[in-house]
Amino acid sequence: GRLSARAGGDSRRCKGPSETALALATRRACAVSAAGAASAAAGASASALAPGTLVLGIESSCDDTGAAVVSGDGVVLGEAIASQDAIHERWGGVVPKLAEEAHAAAIDAVVDEVLGSAGIDAAQLSAVAVTVGPGLSLCLRVGVTKAHRIAREHGLKVVDVHHMEAHALVARLTERQKAREATAEGAAAADAAVASAAAEGVAFPFVCLLVSGGHSMFLLAHGIGDYTILGTSLDDAVGEAFDKTARLLGLPVGGGGGPALEKLAAKGDPTAVPFRVPMRQKPTCDLSFAGLKTAVRYAADDMLGGGTERNGHSGGERIEWEPSAANEQVRADIAASFQRVAVQHLCDRAKRALQWARQREPHVGALVVAGGVAANATLREGLVAVCDKASAGLEEPVRLVCPPPRYCTDNGVMVAWAGVEKLQRGEGRILPPLEGGTAAEGEGDWVELRPRWPLGVPHEAATSVKSQKNEWESHMKLSSKDKPEAETQAGAAVASK
Repeated sequence: GRLSARAGGDSRRCKGPSETALALATRRACAVSAAGAASAAAGASASALAPGTLVLGIESSCDDTGAAVVSGDGVVLGEAIASQDAIHERWGGVVPKLAEEAHAAAIDAVVDEVLGSAGIDAAQLSAVAVTVGPGLSLCLRVGVTKAHRIAREHGLKVVDVHHMEAHALVARLTERQKAREATAEGAAAADAAVASAAAEGVAFPFVCLLVSGGHSMFLLAHGIGDYTILGTSLDDAVGEAFDKTARLLGLPVGGGGGPALEKLAAKGDPTAVPFRVPMRQKPTCDLSFAGLKTAVRYAADDMLGGGTERNGHSGGERIEWEPSAANEQVRADIAASFQRVAVQHLCDRAKRALQWARQREPHVGALVVAGGVAANATLREGLVAVCDKASAGLEEPVRLVCPPPRYCTDNGVMVAWAGVEKLQRGEGRILPPLEGGTAAEGEGDWVELRPRWPLGVPHEAATSVKSQKNEWESHMKLSSKDKPEAETQAGAAVASK
């Protein structure tokens, strides 16, 4: 395995305590809570953090152990990520217990590497931001426990971060980075307006398309912690559809099947298989990929013959063909046709999402695309066209904003930056002393996890509005019912000891 670390733009390989155990490699409310809404309302008067502010971000929601140190003015001082691709590839998906064990083996080395890259020790930090949900409880607990241990030892604030909000906000950081680079290179006068706009990052309000292996949704971002869900997937996430299709076509899925499928699709004819674009008769922003996945399976059966899954990952169905040069063109045609329809579905919904958003917030100026699937070049090209059409005749055009690919997948930088944004609004808390006054590893510590944590309130026209409302209400009840009175906060909470 490998530990991938960056400091000042450099990347190097270094060994952790146990490379075999770490399996390291680069890859891959709100419901607004009452507390979140209050901080969002107070945010307008919040002042920027001092450049000397240093926030450590920790991410462990799924199968990437990420960490980073980011300054108050948006400089990434160090970042590292430990991936578990090799561990989970043979199983065809993330195995929670194995993921937890890998996180536990990697977390100390990842954090130490980041602090070393930044040239600081933990005592010099201002706060620790950590993903508390949504995600796998076993995995989340590893990161949260580590964050609490550091915060208690050094008297630091802890900032709880929503995983998907971190994805949505990282574009505000990367746009500032672009402005900094343009200034350093001496931007031409013709580019001054662009540099000036980028200096503020991505201004609120904006529309965000979150596309990953676990989530697919359109958000209208009004401010930090203040989101309207314009639409979401009614069944499978788009990233899962890419992964399943890649596996079905015999492609390697370590690090996610999306990149492998995109590479194969480049060799194929996107019109070869007449897959239907899902839900075109439904005038909403909701998404659906389950039917498309099924259509791909039937097409593979018909065009390649045999079963539908490999290595027994789906019901142990037998496959009667093997990927080879002889059937590569057929597989490429299926991949290209799937990608065309999946991207068209997202673009159709993006067009409507911008329309709905502008009805509520006329000054929406950006469509931010975040999550692992945001790295897909075909999707980016399609969304550029959507933004161009949406901008026709407008004084304030809509621009497409895509973070660099390494910030599209799970990472510590996005969590650290979300922590910076929240600290600016007065969020963050000093943890109470542990029972008995001991700081032993997790003993007596109340670890707050939110494995199912809605982000935002649903748009009234969304197909999924009823189910989302019910989920939001159930999490609000959980928060007040199950959490100790001294620790009760708005939002869902799950106790883990």
